[in-house]
Amino acid sequence: MKVVIGEVSVRIDDTTILDGVDLVAEPGEITGVIGPNGSGKSTLLRCVYRALKPNTGTIHIGPDDVWRTSARQAGLRTAVVAQDHDLDNDYSVLEIVAMGRTPHKGILDRETESDRSIVEDALARVAMTWAAHRVFATLSGGERQRVLLARALTQEAPVLLLDEPTNHLDIGAQHELLDLVRELGLTTIAALHDLDHATTYCDRLALLRAGRVIATGTPAEVLVADRVAEVFGVRSAVVPHPLTGRPHFVTAGRAPSVAEV
Repeated sequence: MKVVIGEVSVRIDDTTILDGVDLVAEPGEITGVIGPNGSGKSTLLRCVYRALKPNTGTIHIGPDDVWRTSARQAGLRTAVVAQDHDLDNDYSVLEIVAMGRTPHKGILDRETESDRSIVEDALARVAMTWAAHRVFATLSGGERQRVLLARALTQEAPVLLLDEPTNHLDIGAQHELLDLVRELGLTTIAALHDLDHATTYCDRLALLRAGRVIATGTPAEVLVADRVAEVFGVRSAVVPHPLTGRPHFVTAGRAPSVAEV
């Protein structure tokens, strides 16, 4: 399902966080949102999953404006793995993952065999079946991240939003999770800090700086050396990976300032 973000602006007090952001995420593709800290990546995702209403602009998922639909309808279209969560840590892993079925059920509906099967399958896909009856609070940060992804999978939504999904994961688990996201084939928008992950796993990128989109396109089109030096202050190149041959983003220290050139 296509996501179209049009002229979205967010102002908090006297500070502009997003300034006229346009972005299109195509069905089945992973669109990476990258940029320095404070550029507006998380704020943009929060607007898409209805945690923060923009001051101006529109966000459409398929034909519908997300801010003109109900929360339940939004939950059927969009699943999210956010950096922060407001879950009660006393819940078990199984209970938390089952919460993803909420948009599919009425107030008085009980859990069905189909619901249980979907929850079990989601836990298996993120390799957390072993923790089904563990208390969420007892898990490591990376394990919690996997559980939250499993909860998102149980929503069976066509759009997946990820805010720094590899936080707290070791390097092997990072690639395992991102490989899984690619295999899902969902319309995915992911805020990423790791530019090599963005290069390896994303079909398209949107580069934010100070709340504005300054470049969109394929990773090779966006992560050109001069632009990376200007925005992130580092020297860089996209080169063939020595093991896979795929594009690989590398850095080599601080970029010289204009005064030093």
